[in-house]
Amino acid sequence: MKDSSVQAVFLDRDGTLGGTDHVLLPGQLELFPFVQESIHRLKAAGIWVYSFTNQPLIARGEAVREDFEQELLSFGFDKVYLCPHEHGEGCLCRKPATGMLMQAANENGLDLKQCVVIGDRWKDMVAAYEAGCNRVLVKTGAGQREWDKYQNDEFFGSWKAAVPHFIAEDLNDAVRWVFERS
Repeated sequence: MKDSSVQAVFLDRDGTLGGTDHVLLPGQLELFPFVQESIHRLKAAGIWVYSFTNQPLIARGEAVREDFEQELLSFGFDKVYLCPHEHGEGCLCRKPATGMLMQAANENGLDLKQCVVIGDRWKDMVAAYEAGCNRVLVKTGAGQREWDKYQNDEFFGSWKAAVPHFIAEDLNDAVRWVFERS
C-alpha cells in the first residue's frame, strides 16, 4: 500500500455513486460506470473509503438500516456512516451536521483535514467545510443544480463559504483529483 496524504474519502450514496438525486431503496441503486473500480483504487492506495449518507427512509419505516449497510459494504466501503433520521428530528448526524464525520474521525483516528468528502449536494459540502475536510462536488445527481445555485448566489453564511475544492464531472473524475493530491 502506498502512503498517501489523504487518509480517507467519504462518499455520499444517492446521486454520487449512482441513481438520481432521489433516495433509492437498497437494491434499486444502479451504480454509475467504474464506481466500484474507483473505490478499489482508493483502497489499493491505502486510502480508507467510508459511506456518508442520509437515509430518511429508515425513519419512515420504508427501509431497514442493515439493508443499506449490507449494500454499501458490498460496493467495497470499509465502513458505513449513515444517518437514519428525517429532516427536523434534531439529530447530530444528519448532513449538513458534522456528526458522521466526527464519529468516523474518533473511531478511526482520522485528521479530517486529511480527508475528502465527495458528494452531489451542497449539504455534503457544508458538513465537510464545518469539519475541516476537503470538498469535491460531483455534477451527477443533484450536483449540477447545486453548483448552479451557488453560482447564482442562492447560498448564504456557511453555505456560501463551503466552496468545493474541485468540481468533478463524476466520481471517477473526483477520484482522479484525490490521486493528484496524494
